Amino acid sequence: MAGSAQFTRTEAGERYDVFHTGCPARDVVDHVTSRWGIWVLISLRSNDLRFYELRESIQGVSEKMLAQTLRALVQDGLVWRKVEPTTPPQVTYGLTEFGRDLGEPLTELFDRITRRLAPHSTD
Repeated sequence: MAGSAQFTRTEAGERYDVFHTGCPARDVVDHVTSRWGIWVLISLRSNDLRFYELRESIQGVSEKMLAQTLRALVQDGLVWRKVEPTTPPQVTYGLTEFGRDLGEPLTELFDRITRRLAPHSTD
């Protein structure tokens, strides 16, 4: 996505000014908390998945939106992408160390929410 910036570590004790519109950390937060970003991170928490497996695991996401979300998360350094040179190409995605680090509290948040909700009825 335009405007994405690779996340880089700051010097010890230095912090990003997250309230400034030009802060690169804001782009990462926007991508993680986008409509599909959180679901990509949660889907990849257990194992690496190919593009079609991700699309099937996240109901309601279009191929276009999934591709855009993955592109932004790869640029941010949260997700890695591996292309196998086959016909058609096999593309696999997984979480980087940074992605796993951010994904843990998201998974915990999701788990807390689902524990508090009333039982789901399929009727």
